[in-house]
Amino acid sequence: MSEKTKTPITLIGVPSDCGASQRGASMGPASLRTAGIHEALADLGYSVEDQGDLASKPVSGLKSPYPHIRNLDQVAGWTRTIKQSAYKQMKSGALPLYLGGDHSLSMGTVAGAAAYAKEVDRPLFVLWLDAHADFNTFETTDSGNIHGTPVAFLCGLPGFDTLLDGPLETTVDPKNVCMLGIRSVDDGEHDLLLGRSIRVFDMRKIDEQGISGLMGPFLEDVARQNGLLHVSFDVDFLEPDIAPAVGTTVPGGATFREAHLVMEMLHDSGLVSSVDVTELNPFLDERGRTSLLMVDLLASLFGRRVMGRQTMPKATRSA
Repeated sequence: MSEKTKTPITLIGVPSDCGASQRGASMGPASLRTAGIHEALADLGYSVEDQGDLASKPVSGLKSPYPHIRNLDQVAGWTRTIKQSAYKQMKSGALPLYLGGDHSLSMGTVAGAAAYAKEVDRPLFVLWLDAHADFNTFETTDSGNIHGTPVAFLCGLPGFDTLLDGPLETTVDPKNVCMLGIRSVDDGEHDLLLGRSIRVFDMRKIDEQGISGLMGPFLEDVARQNGLLHVSFDVDFLEPDIAPAVGTTVPGGATFREAHLVMEMLHDSGLVSSVDVTELNPFLDERGRTSLLMVDLLASLFGRRVMGRQTMPKATRSA
């Protein structure tokens, strides 16, 4: 994803909200399109193909020993569908940008990327931009909402076999996962994270060391190991004052400038191979401001520079 060679970008909508307790994230793909994601990337010189929205393959009759788990059939259908799509997109040579959708969709996007990474004998790294660790299992989650479990699933923790009709064949090495912006961790997932080598950078770490001081070594590791890098961007990574359109707001998130710096560093690294955007709930937005901000941030990820960006009014986007 360098200035010299621009990898074609494929936009894929995932209109799902079955992994969350609140409805509305299923409207995220349409909102990002309305806010101009296709135009913003095309203006940067990319070949952009919008493949529309995925449709989940139906799954029924799944059983879990944990009856409080919500919408298991629906999430399993989406996970299997998205995993196949993600693998296919990676194999085609395009850079898939998944427009979500609640964060359970990352079970499919990352699983598909991991399968492709194994095929080409390269390690997969994951940058998890989120207020939450999403490291619950079906046993530890109190809410039963599956969007709080993706990283545990992807790292191969037990109890998720029903999602794919068997264990996840290619898991993500915990030491290749970097969580950034964390500020809400449940007791159960906190205990699961202890002793594992996941890099968990909460907002205090960001305050103390700065974004670049935390991101730099991680990106160096990806480059040194010739890794593929999946970026999973939950809207609640951001400070709710600038991005209100999310059902799981946690105060004290990344600022406008911190978020842009993350995106700019990712672009400069040239390492990003796939992206998903999750938990955008337009029903909770204010005149589209969160969708417009997300498009602006994604444009930074794909190379829009500060000198080429005008100040963005509250309800308009400048390409």
